[in-house]
Amino acid sequence: MNKPQRDITLRFLAEPQDVNFGGKVHGGAVMKWIDLAAYACAAGWSGRYCVTAYAGGIRFVAPIHVGSLVEVEAKVIYTGKSSMHIALEVNACDPKSLNRRLTTHCIVIMVAVDQNGQSEQVPQWVPETESDKKQHDTAVRLMEMRKQIGDEMQIFVD
Repeated sequence: MNKPQRDITLRFLAEPQDVNFGGKVHGGAVMKWIDLAAYACAAGWSGRYCVTAYAGGIRFVAPIHVGSLVEVEAKVIYTGKSSMHIALEVNACDPKSLNRRLTTHCIVIMVAVDQNGQSEQVPQWVPETESDKKQHDTAVRLMEMRKQIGDEMQIFVD
């Protein structure tokens, strides 16, 4: 069996249909690109069909202009039994200059599922480098914070 692919980068040009009323690429288009990259990363790691379970901490740092070369980088930073935490960065630049700048970043949690929608086990990712260990530790802290936020948000569901 092939070694799982831990990261992936999608590259494309921002098109006119991606523009909002302010003349910049709208956040919904960026979120779609993030979801596509997260899926490709999770499927490459797990070798399975995956669904989005959570997207959070989305930070829109800078606008993306039509015609920009966009790169969406996705990387596994934590694995559970069936889940994969994917860190994503969106960078953009004028294709003539290639001066990349960060535009958006976030975390997405994907879950591997079978044809009946039941979760399936994924290969465990073990951090090796110091950078990997920091990202892994951050994912664990974010899980704890999401649980606290979920507990607090329960008031809106009841």
